[in-house]
Amino acid sequence: MNQKNVIIIGAGASGMMSAIISARKGHDVLLLEKLPKIGAKLKATGGGRCNLTNTLSNELFMASFGREGRFMTPALEVMDYKQLQAFFKEIGVETDAPDGFRIFPVGHSSYTIIKALENEMKRVGVKVLCSQKVEKLEHNGLEVTGVTTQSNTFLTRHVVIASGGMGYPVLGTEGDGYNLAKSVGHKVTKLYPAMMPLKTKEHWGANCRADTLAKVELRVNIKKYKKLYAKGDLIFTKNGIRGPVVLDFSREITPLLSKFDEVPLLMNLTKGMNEQQIQTYFKEILAKDSNQSTLGLLMTLLPKSVAIEFCKLSNASPTITFKKLSGASRDRLIKLLAWTPLTINGHDGFKMAMITRGGVLLKEIDPNTLQSKKLKGLYFCGEVMNLDGPCGGYNLQWSFASGFLVGSLI
Repeated sequence: MNQKNVIIIGAGASGMMSAIISARKGHDVLLLEKLPKIGAKLKATGGGRCNLTNTLSNELFMASFGREGRFMTPALEVMDYKQLQAFFKEIGVETDAPDGFRIFPVGHSSYTIIKALENEMKRVGVKVLCSQKVEKLEHNGLEVTGVTTQSNTFLTRHVVIASGGMGYPVLGTEGDGYNLAKSVGHKVTKLYPAMMPLKTKEHWGANCRADTLAKVELRVNIKKYKKLYAKGDLIFTKNGIRGPVVLDFSREITPLLSKFDEVPLLMNLTKGMNEQQIQTYFKEILAKDSNQSTLGLLMTLLPKSVAIEFCKLSNASPTITFKKLSGASRDRLIKLLAWTPLTINGHDGFKMAMITRGGVLLKEIDPNTLQSKKLKGLYFCGEVMNLDGPCGGYNLQWSFASGFLVGSLI
């Protein structure tokens, strides 16, 4: 058996941060990773570009996580986005925010982040063991005493579960942390795949795959859930929709799909214009060119592929002038432009999910230390807890901040 001051389960963003900060304090730290290499999911983050965080204030940042967001207050107080940038600069990684919001490593490569973290762990003496899946938490009923892997038992008084969620299981996130938490009496909320493409009942979008639509608004068209909406870029796929707005909105949609077989949406593809505004816009265009074809008129608002499908959906001839359309066709077309119905009827599950919605119940964790209220010496950080944010560096910032808080207090 091996004795360590601190054992951390999972070599992702939160686990590596926690390991570094603990070791800087002089602790003998062991980092256990089930995969052959560290940072597998971090490597894939943001398509490999690694959107580390964003420039939001802590208040706005927490609000983006919903009603549970304020749980993050202590962690963000010790590591907000400016402190995270300073940390990476200290270990050799410069960062920038090319759009003024999202913060990346200069060069936009996750490799630079993983390499810098790996080098810092070596420098401060963190021992890393890969291909070590933790199968059991050892404890005496009051406090943690160690962990058992498939081949070893390691003794310690401090265990950090930083094993992530269930998204992208090929990258090692298979929900191990949830099972470990439950084994010592913690409750885990229902788990849903999130930040992922969605499938649609309608097939016309498959003809629009070549184009990205900017500033699309999506709303749930179920009376009880009408307040759910999102805005951003959308891309049609062979069997559904993807893009930043879909990745964000899927956090709300996947739980609804567990209640309903289908989730009806309304989409606005005209940058927020309502029926009246669209009619006014068309009048202004037609005042300059009264012979504008229906397709030509629509193409001032939409990509050609989408405009063609809208003509089909509203039974409007694309070649005749707009003014020659029947009143019914014009009305259908304008209504369709203002709010386009679309029905979500599925997704590809956790294998395509970037994050997990749900996790270890927050009321059983002390937000000031991230220590378990059930078992002394057991800590949580990162995605394993019941917190998930939208695209844009939210989830990585939380992972790094929570890892920093745990590491600094052990």
